[in-house]
Amino acid sequence: MQSPNTPEPVESGDAPHLTRTLARAFADDPMMLWLFPAEEGRADRLAQWFDVMLTHKYGPLGHCEHTGAAAAFWTPPGTAEQHPDEETLARINDLLGEHVARLGEMLELVGRETPQEPHWYLAVLGADPAAQGHGHGAALLRSGLAKADAAGLPVHLESSKRSNLAFYAHFGFTVRGEIHVSAGGPTLWSMWREARA
Repeated sequence: MQSPNTPEPVESGDAPHLTRTLARAFADDPMMLWLFPAEEGRADRLAQWFDVMLTHKYGPLGHCEHTGAAAAFWTPPGTAEQHPDEETLARINDLLGEHVARLGEMLELVGRETPQEPHWYLAVLGADPAAQGHGHGAALLRSGLAKADAAGLPVHLESSKRSNLAFYAHFGFTVRGEIHVSAGGPTLWSMWREARA
């Protein structure tokens, strides 16, 4: 019998549970609070946001895993970046409403700071707060790092939560720069980890 924090590939039927899990995981994340400032209905909008990320972006293009209470979305190098189709854009516009320009600004700033050398990218890692401290996030991080290491490639991520920096540092990440989003937006820490044998 597998442990509840053993990483498994995400299947199509996992989306409803995983998107709710990620909504709880990111409920106090500075970037999500900036993109979704209205408290009323935020949990539902966050779940829908992660559904868009899973079903339209990282599911088709990346490498997505989950445990019983956490999920991680990765993209390996060479992943062809696809422009969102009209349906996806409409969903994003509906979710963000008048704040959709904030997303564009953030993506532009992040794009300028994205390393150009081949690397694995950790786009999303979140655990249900009720299960934090039980190894779910660490198990998913180790799983992705092992794949990157096997390919001899470094790993890149951005974190908008200062309290997460020590967690990533434990796994060999270092801060390579800060990205400051204007208009009251959060700071993003760009982090990097070299490949290990």
